Amino acid sequence: MHNAPGQAFLADCPTRLAVEIIAEKWAVIVLFALSLEPQRPSDLAELIGGISRKVLTQTLRRLQAYGLVERHAYAEAPPRVEYSLTELGGTLVEPIKVLTDWARDNGKAIVDFQEKNQP
Repeated sequence: MHNAPGQAFLADCPTRLAVEIIAEKWAVIVLFALSLEPQRPSDLAELIGGISRKVLTQTLRRLQAYGLVERHAYAEAPPRVEYSLTELGGTLVEPIKVLTDWARDNGKAIVDFQEKNQP
């Protein structure tokens, strides 16, 4: 019944949960950045730009709680932590790439439309 039209919008539908996870503001950007290679939080923040450390940490923890990202802590001095995609998280790389390509191809048209239609 979950494949019936409109069922994905029900509050208890797993499809809706999955969409809500990736619709979170920074989730797709963090996932895409991690698709390149495992990253330390400071490297991720620098690569992404415009995200605070606090929000990055919250996003990583949320993605980790859903099984999309894993945290690797290394017993070194000083301690080192890296994040990478899980196997499940890796399944999002291709859809995110398609979305990113669309955004790259159409972003200017969206900005142009907004500028032309400003009150």
